[in-house]
Amino acid sequence: MAMKDSVAGKAETQQIYPPRAAVISWIFFDWAAQPYFTLITTFVFAPYFATHVAPDAASGQSLWGFATAAAGLTIALMSPVLGAIADASGRRKPWIAAFGALLVLGSGLMWFGKPGDTKVIAPLLLAYGIATVGVEFATVFNNAMMPTLVPPEQIGRLSGTGWATGYVGGILSLILVLGFLAADPATGRTLFGFAPLFGLDPVTHQGDRITGPLTGIWFVIFVLPMFALTPDYPARQKLRDALRSGLTGLRQTLGELPKQQSMAAFLLANMIYTDGLVSLFAFGGIYAAGTFNWQTIQIGSFGILLAIAGTLGAWLGGKLDDSLGPKRVIAGSMLILLLSIVAILLVDKDSILFIKVAPPAPGGALFASAAERAYLVLGCLIGAAGGPLQAASRTLLIRLAPKDRIAQYFGLFALTGKVTSFVGPFLIGIITAVTASQKAGMAVLVAFFVAGLALLGRVRE
Repeated sequence: MAMKDSVAGKAETQQIYPPRAAVISWIFFDWAAQPYFTLITTFVFAPYFATHVAPDAASGQSLWGFATAAAGLTIALMSPVLGAIADASGRRKPWIAAFGALLVLGSGLMWFGKPGDTKVIAPLLLAYGIATVGVEFATVFNNAMMPTLVPPEQIGRLSGTGWATGYVGGILSLILVLGFLAADPATGRTLFGFAPLFGLDPVTHQGDRITGPLTGIWFVIFVLPMFALTPDYPARQKLRDALRSGLTGLRQTLGELPKQQSMAAFLLANMIYTDGLVSLFAFGGIYAAGTFNWQTIQIGSFGILLAIAGTLGAWLGGKLDDSLGPKRVIAGSMLILLLSIVAILLVDKDSILFIKVAPPAPGGALFASAAERAYLVLGCLIGAAGGPLQAASRTLLIRLAPKDRIAQYFGLFALTGKVTSFVGPFLIGIITAVTASQKAGMAVLVAFFVAGLALLGRVRE
């Protein structure tokens, strides 16, 4: 743990780092939380909602976008305040536990989202919002524990390993769902050719809906090692006192931020490119479902391949982070994402880069058409770049932020990652609704990564 003594206004910090088991247990938070993003927001539940609960895929994408925007705005407004209070109070684990409970509650309620039942749309989107707020806030306080776990020169590797481990957890959860729980309604069989476990009904898409409760149970089981073995910050103040001093400290930090040009530029860049990345992940599966008429098994298989690419990308990115610096990793990742998005917009079910190809045959083999394979390759590039981008971003934040206000700055980090996070989904929702075109809605993401790259150039490590 970090111990700080102040003498005549000068702080001397002695770093005593916890044993390896504590670090590994902290890494397992990413493993515990990742299935929410893999199963719910990207590859299974979101496409299921858009194609089977909502009236049609375009309106489903639009409604999901509005719900994502509302959750993002809530997270943006509350993150800096909660981070400042957590710095003043000291401890992180109680906050992780409280918001983890919201994740479990919201995701568990998704089981009730029956296909074709329009009455459940509003409650379902509310449950999605609650779970999203829970997982995002829990992540803020988990990130704030990083500086006490390893020396500064190993932060990049720790962050990258955490993201890579999370991707592996997402892969395994997706394999579990596709191989044993979610079946094709036409055949009644899972990806592995089995009848669904627990008698889950393919016709009412119980295999898709079970991803909600499964996500909650997974989180509870795999977050326990962190609570048991990873040391927390020591308690400093009672909640009431922490509220007062935390808000005072936040006002001071916000007042000083314009003078910290690199930090301000980074937070602004993070605000823009994170909005693009979140929107890309949130709508990638929905876009594929609408473009190629993919069902859960196809989208889930696509997700497994993307997660494998993300695992390798995050692990390699962590090593590059420590050797080249997080800024270069972030810039390289954004460039790959930008080029991949442009290419994806030029892929349709019967064309690749304006070249006509044979469309997917009904009932054909998995990813048999050339357009589907092109989309798969580009998706893997996005997966490989997304992990390093996120892992290196939290590393760069740690290198720029004062160590005694790390949770507060992670709150600002979450603020900039969420304060305009409603803009991307909202624009996608509006443009998709107006044009009735998923492709037109996704095209807006190009601007986010161009602007993020331009602002990142002003950051000095």
